[in-house]
Amino acid sequence: MRITNKMMTNNMMSNINKNKVNMTKLEEQYSSGKKIQRPSDDPIIAVRALRLRTNLSEMSQYYEKNIPDAQSWMSVTESALTTVNSILSQVNTYCVQGSSDTLTESDRSSIAENLAQMKQQIYQEGNTNYAGRYVFTGFKTDSSLTFTDDEASLSYDITQNFTNDDIQIVNKITGSYNPSDYDGVTPFVPDAPEMNEAYRIQLAYDNLSDAPPEGIRYYKKDASGELVEQTYTGPINKVSSTVDGAYTPAAGEVNYIPETGEMILGADVYAELRTADKIQIDYSKSGFTSGELKPEHYFTCTMTDSDKPDQDPITYTKSEEGQNIQYEVNYNQKLTVNTEGSDSITHRMGRCIDDLLSTVDDVINTENKIAEVEKRLEDSSLTEEQKDSYNKMKEQLGTELDLKKNVMQEAFSNGIAISSEEQDRVNASVADLGSREVRLELTENRLSSQKVDYEDLMSMNEDADVVDTYIKYGSAETIYNASLSAASKVVKNTLLDFL
Repeated sequence: MRITNKMMTNNMMSNINKNKVNMTKLEEQYSSGKKIQRPSDDPIIAVRALRLRTNLSEMSQYYEKNIPDAQSWMSVTESALTTVNSILSQVNTYCVQGSSDTLTESDRSSIAENLAQMKQQIYQEGNTNYAGRYVFTGFKTDSSLTFTDDEASLSYDITQNFTNDDIQIVNKITGSYNPSDYDGVTPFVPDAPEMNEAYRIQLAYDNLSDAPPEGIRYYKKDASGELVEQTYTGPINKVSSTVDGAYTPAAGEVNYIPETGEMILGADVYAELRTADKIQIDYSKSGFTSGELKPEHYFTCTMTDSDKPDQDPITYTKSEEGQNIQYEVNYNQKLTVNTEGSDSITHRMGRCIDDLLSTVDDVINTENKIAEVEKRLEDSSLTEEQKDSYNKMKEQLGTELDLKKNVMQEAFSNGIAISSEEQDRVNASVADLGSREVRLELTENRLSSQKVDYEDLMSMNEDADVVDTYIKYGSAETIYNASLSAASKVVKNTLLDFL
């Protein structure tokens, strides 16, 4: 094969260009620190780099944003529940103190005031928010757990569920007498006060609408285990708590006391409902005060606003599955971050404190009546008949005071039990929250390790070895210079050299 001068020149230029390209490629790797500068340099490395970068970006979203946000939400929730637990512990302590019979009127008033403040603080903790989102209100993160202002225009039709365990047996005193009713002329005829048992379903709110519920739905299991609906359709009488007989309804009847939010069952109605597996009562409440729990977070209900007559009623449905806010914290892994107020901060403790305050007021009022009678007995102008009436009145009021003190101590004992049960409820919520926090921490640790592994893989795939590249660049430069030197010898040859 004949090798021409042009062929030698072309080969020389081609080889010089190849050496220069190789040296340029190594120079780019050395200056940029990357193996490739464009996908066409090595498609396999490019595709692998895209996949690794996508995975690392997703992992960074979980590790740097989702998980810290979930941790902050759960930390705020845990802090609020811990505070509620601490308040309930104080309520329990005050109930223990209140159950003592040695307390003075001042002591009881102080305890009552403290309990009222603690009730407000328990529900105030339910308004805890994180980054403007309320943490105890499920999906309705823009709505506080309680009313923050008085809402006189709002009305709710509420459906509240009970079990037979929610039917309480309470003691009520009848036969109270007010000294101011004594005219000083008609001889006082003592009517000894009595303690009566009452069967009560305590609704979630007091100061309800005057219209009594139309009936009481209850459910019992049949032979197959299915719940069968039945309805009590007997008389439901609206009465005032101050009326004699309010807590002793006639057979087959139910008394509805709107100002205290109580349904008082007749003995035969109680006998029927106590075997029910589920009880439902529909009732209405118009007007709410600041600090009261919003019904939509606890019950299926319908709200109307009298200030907005053109607005349709809003219906809220309480789902049995709950309203779980879930964060995606890893690939195909979601974690519930919220705790619902209905699971941890309920009406029960507040209603129990209302009972306590009512019984304390009853005792203080009776003590004031006795003090008034004693003051009247100091009047030297009283006749013997009047003195005899006042002494009989004092004796009756003393009996009434003893009975009311017994009721008050029972209420405080009930407060001890309920505050302990509510503490158990809160502790269960804290334990559930803690277990989710542990899962979140484990996921965070795993993602931290995986993030390092992905970064190493991405570096191995994309990053050039600086030392190795420098050595190769030196070799390429030597080869390039050698090719230039060899080319100079070929190019300088003339026609004479071939003759």
